[in-house]
Amino acid sequence: MPGPLTVPAARRLPGRLTAPDPGWSTRADVVVIGSGIAGLTAALRLREHVEKVLVVTKDVLAAGSTQWAQGGIAAALGEGDTPEQHEVDTLVAGAGACDLDAVRVLVGEGPEAVHELIALGTRFDVDATGLLSLTREGGHLRDRIAHAGGDATGAEIQRALIAAVEAATDIEVVQHALAVDLLLGPDHGVAGVTLHVMGEGERDGIGAVHCRAVVLASGGLGQVFSQTTNPAVSTGDGMALALRAGATLRDLEFVQFHPTVMYLGPDSRGQQPLISEAVRGEGAFLVDADGDRLMTGVHELGDLAPRDVVAKAITRRMHETGRPHMWLDARHLGADFWERRFPTILATARRHGVDPVTEPIPVAPACHYASGGVRTDLWGRTDVAGLYATGEVACSGVHGANRLASNSLLEGLVFSRRIATVLPAELRPWAEPAPDTRPVGLVDCCVRQELQEVMTERVGVLRSAAGLAEAAGVLDELAGTPAATVDLGAWETTNLLTLATALTDAAARREETRGSHWREDHPDRDDARWAGHFDTRLDLRSADGAAALTFAPAPATDGGLGR
Repeated sequence: MPGPLTVPAARRLPGRLTAPDPGWSTRADVVVIGSGIAGLTAALRLREHVEKVLVVTKDVLAAGSTQWAQGGIAAALGEGDTPEQHEVDTLVAGAGACDLDAVRVLVGEGPEAVHELIALGTRFDVDATGLLSLTREGGHLRDRIAHAGGDATGAEIQRALIAAVEAATDIEVVQHALAVDLLLGPDHGVAGVTLHVMGEGERDGIGAVHCRAVVLASGGLGQVFSQTTNPAVSTGDGMALALRAGATLRDLEFVQFHPTVMYLGPDSRGQQPLISEAVRGEGAFLVDADGDRLMTGVHELGDLAPRDVVAKAITRRMHETGRPHMWLDARHLGADFWERRFPTILATARRHGVDPVTEPIPVAPACHYASGGVRTDLWGRTDVAGLYATGEVACSGVHGANRLASNSLLEGLVFSRRIATVLPAELRPWAEPAPDTRPVGLVDCCVRQELQEVMTERVGVLRSAAGLAEAAGVLDELAGTPAATVDLGAWETTNLLTLATALTDAAARREETRGSHWREDHPDRDDARWAGHFDTRLDLRSADGAAALTFAPAPATDGGLGR
């Protein structure tokens, strides 16, 4: 088994972001960072048990990843379906790297959690008899995806949650605020958090919120790559903040690339239009330039194979043919079906000059979801006392090496409910922040594009020792570019560099192909050497901010379940 690896990261991983001293302060029992399904669910439940909850969101309440979730939310809701069947599908997709107990929590508590969303006011699509209309996505052997507005599930869930939060006058919301760093008490537990509020008035610029607990629900790291389905706010701020506070990041190498993202041209950057897997669930199929089906003979589930399988098949054919994309053919679904079932995707495709009713959609894989994140237990607790994590920022163990379609909304919902169950009884006493001796650092925002490009080219769908070493070298060079200005761009870029470095190091060490981690030079899965998890931690006592990457062996959890 591989042993510990100390990453020579004196420049690469700062222990604290360079920032002005706080110019204002306030107090709250619990600060929830993030306003998607995970954050708002936590806030709504916690308000019943603590005196004051403060929700911090980087943009407006609706600007996170939840609103972009098209396909739906997965749970064993249909006749004949069971949590045990959902468990099997999740473990198979996770390629042996799931935490079995976490998966059982997810699938067991999932149906009740979805019904709670309905009671809150979420309007899911129903059939002619009034029952939930369920569909299927890749990796699922049953129709268990509940959706809303055809392909606007996330937006409908976000609407219902925001309405509930706005009606709860005891929840304070601070919008347009970046969480910069945690304030740590004498025992290295949570004493507060510093924010940068991008506004005017009483709370503007850097301030401090003194609190007894922080719930991280800040989403993923999609902007590490040049093409992603993630919104612009997904710069990994919560993961980087947690790492700098002493928490463990687990499984960062497992980044899911969605196979069907609309291709907008070679120069397109940032958030790209997602073509939901549900389109294939309704009968669409992938073809190459000659019209030949891509997935025939590749996997028994064909076009509904797990996402890593489909992304690899598309990428292979792109390399074989020299084409920058493949095509998704859904013309046979017809105009009426498109307009009823996928109105949002239809409008988006037409806005970009493609009519799915009459022509195939050009698609290529793009960064979609981080299966790894801040390591938690089954109740959302991290290594840092008073710090909890939920949703995409967290690594609860349910996704393993490859997230099963539509399990992400469910994870945020289920584990936020669990955090709210235990946190009130675990509230820390109020504490003054201790003197902060963590090494500070900040890189210039001008390096962001080069960072994203090398991550896409060398740490994307296809990886190799040579490419990963090249990426690590480039990231080291970029880390030596000090920020000319202390501002939002520099903070975000430093967070991206921190996570890109940790991700690249973990990907270089995992010398196998597993789930969404595809090594061209190690094409096979190797349970004998690599069943387990890579963990990254910063040594808070180190003067140079060195990071330690260690391997935690664990039995493969999909034994005998493979399809």
